Amino acid sequence: MNKISGTLLEAANSEQVEYRIAPSLERRRLRAYILLLLLDALLLHGAFALVGQVYEGQWWHERNMLAVQTMLPLFFTIALYNQTYSGRSLADWLYGARQALVALVISAALLNFVAFYTKSNAQFSRVSVTLGLIMAAVALVALRRLVPVVIEKFWGGRTMNRLIIDDGGPDFTLHKAISISAQQYDLDPTSHDPFMLDRLGRLLQNQDKVVVSCPSERRQAWAFLLKSAGVYGEIVSEPAHQLGATDVHRYEGQGRTTLVVSTGPLGLRSRISKRLFDITIAGGALVALSPVLLIVAALIKLEDGGPVLFVQRRLGRGNQFFDMLKFRSMRVEQNDANGDRSTGREDDRFTRIGAFIRKTSIDELPQLINVLRGDMSIVGPRPHALGSRANSKLFWEVDAQYWRRHCLKPGLTGLAQVRGHRGATEQEKDLTDRLQSDLEYISGWSLRRDIAIVFQTIWVLRHDNAY
Repeated sequence: MNKISGTLLEAANSEQVEYRIAPSLERRRLRAYILLLLLDALLLHGAFALVGQVYEGQWWHERNMLAVQTMLPLFFTIALYNQTYSGRSLADWLYGARQALVALVISAALLNFVAFYTKSNAQFSRVSVTLGLIMAAVALVALRRLVPVVIEKFWGGRTMNRLIIDDGGPDFTLHKAISISAQQYDLDPTSHDPFMLDRLGRLLQNQDKVVVSCPSERRQAWAFLLKSAGVYGEIVSEPAHQLGATDVHRYEGQGRTTLVVSTGPLGLRSRISKRLFDITIAGGALVALSPVLLIVAALIKLEDGGPVLFVQRRLGRGNQFFDMLKFRSMRVEQNDANGDRSTGREDDRFTRIGAFIRKTSIDELPQLINVLRGDMSIVGPRPHALGSRANSKLFWEVDAQYWRRHCLKPGLTGLAQVRGHRGATEQEKDLTDRLQSDLEYISGWSLRRDIAIVFQTIWVLRHDNAY
């Protein structure tokens, strides 16, 4: 083991401090959205039922309830589209009320449009529908006004995590935000030290907004790190085209301007659909392949009596470390924990069963457990060992864009793998080809593409470069 790799492995074993400073509030927000959605449905029904009692003399009048039940799907479709149920709506009740009213007005107009062309206007009472809409509007606004009161009482007013990193820039504050010093946590945006990046990744985990205040000469480096971490990030700065800012926020009370330099590759709905896909595929595969897993585990144990699994620390989402599982394919005394030596076609470290499971990619199947744990995804950039090299250079020394591939969870398979970019990285091109495929996958993610890659993977399980 050379000096650099030895240092990496020593640091990997000693870096055990937990730096995470914020619990995830995403589930809290989801519960709030669902509760608001249910309450909106009840309020709309209640408003039209009450109008039926007052105007028609009959509670739950059939015509009124037909109108609200026809309008409700339209209302929810528009409300979900225009951010009526969003983090901003929870934090700003006026914004939430305005978006709810917009959804109500548009859905009422669409209801009238549909009723006109289907010649069913006569089924609705214009006075009852108008009064119902007015009462519904009042109820929706009143509910939004109560939202911040309830959130303050039960959740301390917090529905989003905000982190400010002070790296020697202008003073900056945010309401209910945590502020840390880059110097205190030894954060250097110009460094390519994977352990510093892991430390930063843990600090950024679960943060909904990250604002960095730093000198102008460090803005470019911070912008790159925030993009690589896959978080929503802003930098206190005047507009600078070289940062690739996607938006500008002005904080009038402080006289400060920030540039939005990263938003994360996937929105909430995309993350939910990808996670559901992962759980479904991984869970189903573990059940279906359990006989194969048990047989392979038994054969590995019987061959030399060593451990069945090989656990190796790899870089995952947000440049954070995680322990990746594989079936052990090498002799116990020759296991390469840091990935210093690339595997060869006729590698003398393989056991007999190990050579077979590597050629057939069976050795990767335990990573289905990583997927269920949430460390990995079914499809994504493949995770690499710390000591991996191309042309004797560490991967991030070949191309600094390497860190950007970690803004998504690593995958059991990926676009690079189905394109045949597998095996040893003897030349720098072996890495850059994979890197370009990974960045292409990240920029063009879709669930349809994940499904296509899974099917394509079936045809490349046995590959000339699989060894």
